Amino acid sequence: MLSGTQAHTLDSLQVGEPLELPSLPVDEIVVPDGFRVSLFAYPVNNARAICHGPDDIIFVGTRNGGTSGLFALQDADNNTLVTPGETFSIYQGYTQPCGVDYRDGYLYWSDISRIWRAPITDQFLAPPAAELVSDQFPTETHHGWKFIRFGPDGKLYVPVGAPCNICDDGDPYATIMRMDANGDNLEIVARGIRNTVGFDWHPVTGELWFTDNGRDSLGDGIPPDELNRIPAGFEGIPHFGYPHWHGNDIADPTYGGGHTADEFELPEQELVAHCAALGMRFYTGEMFPEEYHNQIFIAEHGDWNNFSDNVGCLVSLVRLNEAGTAAVSYEPFATGWQREDGTRWDRPADVQVLPDGSLLVSGDQAGALYRITYHGSGQ
Repeated sequence: MLSGTQAHTLDSLQVGEPLELPSLPVDEIVVPDGFRVSLFAYPVNNARAICHGPDDIIFVGTRNGGTSGLFALQDADNNTLVTPGETFSIYQGYTQPCGVDYRDGYLYWSDISRIWRAPITDQFLAPPAAELVSDQFPTETHHGWKFIRFGPDGKLYVPVGAPCNICDDGDPYATIMRMDANGDNLEIVARGIRNTVGFDWHPVTGELWFTDNGRDSLGDGIPPDELNRIPAGFEGIPHFGYPHWHGNDIADPTYGGGHTADEFELPEQELVAHCAALGMRFYTGEMFPEEYHNQIFIAEHGDWNNFSDNVGCLVSLVRLNEAGTAAVSYEPFATGWQREDGTRWDRPADVQVLPDGSLLVSGDQAGALYRITYHGSGQ
């Protein structure tokens, strides 16, 4: 078992002259009037999922966990910029520990086939030993990295992606599962989900919403990525279509024969095809204007195979109806990580609302976290 005792700050790794980091063009990020974007932490190697821990500590998962481990960010001087000396690498040696969450004094994180936890608060230079919570997940690495999060029911939700672009391998693949905090009572709560890397619960209705990445190799414009919802009171285990059905009306050419749309839960919002919608959060803070409260922010990582037009690489906003049960609009909120010529200097991976109401965005290409704040119209 990996103990995680070889922890360090990023500046402690430097030998000789201080490491010269390239500056990031944060001023190229475009947000609506009244909002501002600032650099929150850099470098954070391959920054992916974000969670808020005790005492305003931020934990960050990564798909490069073998060398860099997880990250703990502690803004000790409260200047809203986490320096290398305030960035701690902890728990190295795990395979793509993408997902992180914090509950009841424990940091939880995902491995490809396992879930771990450790009773860590601020012991970053000598972190306590990791405890194995569950080893009941498949070992395939294709879509094997896992976003994790505790639900309002106190259970830990863990997705299991399809081990392919398109296939029908049965349970537990293409599902969302949940279990007790100690790993007991593992069960499937939803099927037909190719690869979700972000989910959250509506703060009023308690319904689970999640992103899903659509299959490849059907064309540049199809199928859409999806934003889905498990309706309150749904009896049984809902199926969201994969591998048989994509979006609202696309039968899969290989697995769609004999199936119709009414067999499945259709998306609440079709997202841009191949935008790679990853992390999502309901905005529950007080800093942003009222129109953003309980609306959804999504980190769109950006496509890798839309050869006619690069898409994604932004933070989008999905607005809901007053009841919070249906999407009514979908639009870009923060753009600029991708330039007009298609080159990208970072790729959004997750979003997280902080207690002060600001919004964090992680980027795994540059390895950075950005903070979006609101200062009033015209500011």
